Amino acid sequence: MKIKGYEINFSEQELDDILHNQMRKIEFISKDFEGYKQLPEGDKKALEHLVKAADIINDVALEQDNPLNIPLKRELEKLAVKYPYAAKTLELFNSLNGVAGHNGINPEPIQIFKELPLLPGKNFYPQDLSVEEFHEIILRMAQRGKFDKLKKILSARTMVRRNGDELEAIDYTEYFAKQFSEIANELEVAAYYCTEPEFKEFLQWQVQALLQNNKDMDMLADRHWAKLQDTKLEFTISRENYEDEMTGTVYENPEIVRVIEENGINVVAKDTLGGRVGIVNSEETKKILISKKSLPYLAQWMPLKEQYQQKHLSEDDLKQNMVDVDIVTLTGDYAMCRGGITTAQNLPNSDKDEVKYDGWRRNVYHRQIRFSKDEENERILLNRLVDSALHQYVDREKILSFVVGHENGHSLGPTAEYQDSLGVFKHIIEEHKANIASIASIAELAKKEGLFSKEDLRKIYTSWIVGNLFLRAQPVLSKPHRVADLIEFNYLFENKVIWFDSNKKMHIDFDLIGPITYKLLEETIRVQLSKSVEVAKEFVNKWTVWGEWPRYIAGVQQELGIKPYIKIITKF
Repeated sequence: MKIKGYEINFSEQELDDILHNQMRKIEFISKDFEGYKQLPEGDKKALEHLVKAADIINDVALEQDNPLNIPLKRELEKLAVKYPYAAKTLELFNSLNGVAGHNGINPEPIQIFKELPLLPGKNFYPQDLSVEEFHEIILRMAQRGKFDKLKKILSARTMVRRNGDELEAIDYTEYFAKQFSEIANELEVAAYYCTEPEFKEFLQWQVQALLQNNKDMDMLADRHWAKLQDTKLEFTISRENYEDEMTGTVYENPEIVRVIEENGINVVAKDTLGGRVGIVNSEETKKILISKKSLPYLAQWMPLKEQYQQKHLSEDDLKQNMVDVDIVTLTGDYAMCRGGITTAQNLPNSDKDEVKYDGWRRNVYHRQIRFSKDEENERILLNRLVDSALHQYVDREKILSFVVGHENGHSLGPTAEYQDSLGVFKHIIEEHKANIASIASIAELAKKEGLFSKEDLRKIYTSWIVGNLFLRAQPVLSKPHRVADLIEFNYLFENKVIWFDSNKKMHIDFDLIGPITYKLLEETIRVQLSKSVEVAKEFVNKWTVWGEWPRYIAGVQQELGIKPYIKIITKF
């Protein structure tokens, strides 16, 4: 079957297997949810317009990803009414939220259509632009003194198109002017109905950021969003840059590195937009906020702290808020379920102006995603791979402590100038740093401040190792979270924190986890401080060997059956 001239890459039987045997469902809240029923009528009306805004954000993200995403999706939606084959293809499209993407298991990206591969530059760059030609054009423009244009091309908020033998950058507010205006209209109406002054003010600033080609407006919108703590509603336009695999390659070219350093060009990968709408769970938020008090202590505890700018040095300088949210909808970048789905976020990212100039950040945790694990599969996996004495320590609730530590970890350590200099390894190293900062700090906080009991520690450690470090397949470099997990598995195994007996069951030396993870954290910070792509590459290559035990663990999981695809069910 062809859709607009493009042949579907799967038979109907293959699609049936994916949809029925390889796809798990995550359901978001409905209007029957008690937290929704308790909202004032004005906030209920505001929520409807926030959902509409998020839907438009999804169209922006689809356009950023591939120019054919929207026309092919619209055609599939039309044909799905009559043809089951089209309906099944649409379900897979909606899972990836695009025509192609990784699923976390297959080494190559999943292509829904034979002629449409996943491109490193997505639609941020011309579809026919190779990495080699990209570098040639950058150097050509540098020789012609086009440094102001290069700054825009290599910035986070532009779509790049050809202009003769050069490239031209178009700001998002211009390229997506129609969509941004529509989003702004929905947010203005939501602000009108909203009953909370702080949330209303944030929406008004966000409207201005959408309508003006002005980075200061983004910064101010970010600041008002990050300062939200005690509001009922949650709305986020996320700007994360994992999908762009083109921009960071400039750090692999020594000539371009010289150009950007000599001319003060800040290189940041392109932001893919996401939309999040939810209702803040105030009772669960109180539990998460306990971790906020520890940030000043952890800032002083971080290794090599004297070599980079410190944040959170005192309670008076603590610019970090945290909320646990019941999710209404996730769209755009959030809904690109390409090997996983976001459990929590710490925003704005360190490359954003608000973090650079004022320092406010906010953690948002996704409750419905956190509780979407397959308990029966987990039980079988434990019996196959883990010593029975450790089974008592696997606790799905305790993994939240690791997630909270991870998000807080993003607020600790070297800032954007160090992270960005690692090029295509930037996200791998940063996600790994956040992981290991979490585990090492949990051990420290148990010892110094009594926040965790010995039993708590064992549950957190075991749940983290089994839940995160037991990989289902060899990770690809474009999936930084999974690469980070492999680094940590190999490091723990090399340092005898974990080992396997003759029955191929894993054991853990709990006493070693604190000192070994702090040692690894220091090594990781040194990589960031190096500002060297080569140092980062050497570190990643050293610790991502796909050895005997990762292969065995992945093989067992694949034998038991894996569901690498996700279907989001939105009920609003």
